Amino acid sequence: MNPHNANSANSADIVVIGAGVAGLSAALAVAGTGHDVVLVTKTELVESNTYHAQGGIAAAIFPDDDPKLHAQDTMAAGHGLCEPKAVEILTREGADRVREFAKAGVRFDRDAEGHMLRGLEAAHSRARVVHAGGDATGKILELDVSAMVRSNPRIHVMEHAFLKDLLLRDGAISGVRLLVNDSNGDPTTTDLAASRVILATGGAGRLYPYTTNPQVATADGLAAALRAGAQTADLEFYQFHPTALAVGEHFLISEAVRGEGAVLLDEHGDRYMTAVDPRAELAPRDVVARENFRVMQRQQGRPVMLDVSPMRKDNPDLAAFLKHRFPTIDAYTRSLGFDWSREPIPVAPAAHYYMGGIRTDLNGRASIPGLYAAGECARTGVMGSNRLASNSLLEGLVFGRRAGLAAVSDPDGTVWDPVPFSNSATGQLTDNNPIPLDTPRMSEPARTASLWDRDRIEQTMWQDVGVLRDDQGLRDAIGRLGNALAVANTAANTADTAAATDENNAADTTDTVIRLENRNMLTVGYVAANAALARTESRGAHARTDYPDAHDEWAMSTAYVLR
Repeated sequence: MNPHNANSANSADIVVIGAGVAGLSAALAVAGTGHDVVLVTKTELVESNTYHAQGGIAAAIFPDDDPKLHAQDTMAAGHGLCEPKAVEILTREGADRVREFAKAGVRFDRDAEGHMLRGLEAAHSRARVVHAGGDATGKILELDVSAMVRSNPRIHVMEHAFLKDLLLRDGAISGVRLLVNDSNGDPTTTDLAASRVILATGGAGRLYPYTTNPQVATADGLAAALRAGAQTADLEFYQFHPTALAVGEHFLISEAVRGEGAVLLDEHGDRYMTAVDPRAELAPRDVVARENFRVMQRQQGRPVMLDVSPMRKDNPDLAAFLKHRFPTIDAYTRSLGFDWSREPIPVAPAAHYYMGGIRTDLNGRASIPGLYAAGECARTGVMGSNRLASNSLLEGLVFGRRAGLAAVSDPDGTVWDPVPFSNSATGQLTDNNPIPLDTPRMSEPARTASLWDRDRIEQTMWQDVGVLRDDQGLRDAIGRLGNALAVANTAANTADTAAATDENNAADTTDTVIRLENRNMLTVGYVAANAALARTESRGAHARTDYPDAHDEWAMSTAYVLR
């Protein structure tokens, strides 16, 4: 990390970066032990991937279900890369966490007798997905849990503070560097000293032009961890949701819609998933997303169609049913002029969830002492190469709490204890040595290159590191992303030096944040492209057209570090 002066200094024992379900759970866990914690978010408290999650939370809390069955489904979806110990924790403790939050007042949907309602989603062997507000589970969860955070006197919320970098001393975490607004509204850098930092900064969906993620999902924590030298893993695995609305803001059309009976049609009105997988539209997301993408390619890029008319069999007043069961989706589609109770709606795959991230042990510890991670920015081992539907909020609840408790109880200098990677086909453990990637350096031609804008990053990732990949596209992407990253790093370091020596240097905060976000996405995109090039097979959400089959020797995860 490049040293530079900060404009001010503060301190806190434990800092949580990110205010989605993982960050909120971590902060509540710390406060529950009687310790103070600072919760930092770059916008408002409730703006996160959690807030926009629709599908629900998977939990084995019903009489006909069991955490072991949930674990089996999770392992199957992960295509050989899930860590059994992590999955067992997720499904067992996850049931406890859902019961706990339901008791604490989270407004899960219930029937007239007060029993929690549940739904079936793709690749689940039981109907175990609980919802809140119909298709607004994440929003209700975020609002209810953030209210608990607001009312807790030991949690100190710091809004509109952007994570620039992690601070290290003698190889351990010593704090965070933040970009905030000063009293005049100008951006200023401040250091917040801390012996424990929990990253819960969410995903990286804004790497792609088609995404269900909000504007804040720009890989900030993951990129900061890479710059600090932390191990990452599984960055080649990005889950593309099969059915985002193909117009407007690419609004997610929840998997629960297909769970209720909706089917996919090509532009000629023909159903095609029945010929691809015996589970048809309820096949794992990677299977459905790839087929949707292939059909779109055959249609010169035109979207596929989602038809809800099969639901009419059990719901004669289909419009009323859709309005009640999927109120958010119903309102949004109608706002764009669609009456989906009468006509199919256009959908396309969109970047939805990152399985990879900062590699952690079972208590959220990262490879740098004092650094913890939870939620989508972390690679806990539960997602494997493809996330099982509705496991993401559950992971945040479970491992956010675990990270918070570990941050409180760990003595200084505690070293992480990750589960060794293993080849699921042979049962052999790997040596756990991460593969080092050189941080791109500025070449002479690059010195005259301009900073990449967001559109250029998105289009490069979509074309070459997207739903379908191949050797040539990945090599091209690595070269271009690497050069762009070198330019962005140099610009960021130059700007930091100028800001530290010129008290009158004031830039627009929004422009500064966008430049730093773009740098973060270039950092993660560069590592992800390298990881995708190295994995010469297709597995889970990683699909290579030049290596279409899975291979036993690749039935393991790989760790990467930037040097």
